[in-house]
Amino acid sequence: MRFTTLKGAGLAAAAIGLAAAAPAQAEWVASWTASPHAPLGTEGPFAAASYDNVTLSQILRLSEGGTSVRLRFSNRYGPGPLEIGAARIVRIDDAGKEVPGSARMLTFGGEAGAVIPRGAPFVSDAVKLDLPDLARLKVEFYLPKPTGPCTCHLTGMDELAVSPPGNHVGKPFEPVSKAQFRAFLSVVEVDSPDALGTIVAFGDSITDGVGSTPGANRRWPDILADRLQAAGKEWAVANAAISGNRILSPGMGEAALARFDEDVLSLPNVKYMIVFEGVNDIGNRFGVRSGGPQLPGLDQPQITAEQMIAGYKQIIARAHEKGIKVIGSPIGPYKGASYWTEEGEAAREQINHWILTGGAFDGIVRLDTAFADPADPRQMREGYHMGDHLHGSDAGLKAVGDSIDLKLFKAH
Repeated sequence: MRFTTLKGAGLAAAAIGLAAAAPAQAEWVASWTASPHAPLGTEGPFAAASYDNVTLSQILRLSEGGTSVRLRFSNRYGPGPLEIGAARIVRIDDAGKEVPGSARMLTFGGEAGAVIPRGAPFVSDAVKLDLPDLARLKVEFYLPKPTGPCTCHLTGMDELAVSPPGNHVGKPFEPVSKAQFRAFLSVVEVDSPDALGTIVAFGDSITDGVGSTPGANRRWPDILADRLQAAGKEWAVANAAISGNRILSPGMGEAALARFDEDVLSLPNVKYMIVFEGVNDIGNRFGVRSGGPQLPGLDQPQITAEQMIAGYKQIIARAHEKGIKVIGSPIGPYKGASYWTEEGEAAREQINHWILTGGAFDGIVRLDTAFADPADPRQMREGYHMGDHLHGSDAGLKAVGDSIDLKLFKAH
């Protein structure tokens, strides 16, 4: 691993934006995120859920703790206004039990509920609540009217529970169904007196945690958050990955270039971002998938490696305008995956050569080599993938999270 320092006016301007002293008082950071995407049809394995007169309960884990908290809900892809009748948060312990005295009812502009316009985010009022680093939360909210297809994040990797009919906020209920996606909830922000800022992990299913143990917080950004807190480095880590996402083309979520403002720049106090994305662009462009469900409406323009590189440059330029330093990783190995081909491998090597030598990124992490088989770096090490030669196992994702040099993230 190495850290590449860029010279010149572009980085100098970014450095000025990051030159403030470490915070002496509270500031908001994005302690947890789940980037939403459009519903993927009404039938099949990717069918979007709809809700009416039920309460949803969702479990999540924060990265950075704080003294106050507020939640951002999203109706980005809703067919009409989304009504929230009541909402509540509460800390839970490792056994999933509520921590006494930690429950808070949420309000929206002083009101107990909210009507979120179509296409909009909606943030709750801040509530005072002492939250330790790596705290677990349960978020409950009542949906009194039909929602239409959900503005969801499909790969939640933790429990969403659906109540019987009615408002069960603050009351125990026996779920009528459970799932592992995020519904209408996109960001949890905390006000932290010692936070250094937000680090965003921007990527696809490998960053989203496909292949990891559900409910165990073993995605590689989770491992990074664990290590930062253990080292006394008070950074929030926001996972802004979407499974199936691509740099240039929509499909599973808007393309990285299209969703960048909403999913990264809208987050508070972003100081760094790690970009680990691109395998779906080249896999879908140069390979032919065999077996498994196909995404509805997935199109694939005839992109080139040069266009991919131009896409990365756009992300870096837009981040630098906001004073965000961008750390890049080469695209990971995927030989043996259903869409691997020699032509795709050649494109991966061309793009990775530019990532490593082009000098555009502020730093480099080798997430690709953390996954790679030393005997054949084009493929993932045995035991480091979930069996599909593409998505990390718990062991592989831990190796990736452990490979990141914490000295990359400097307090300014």
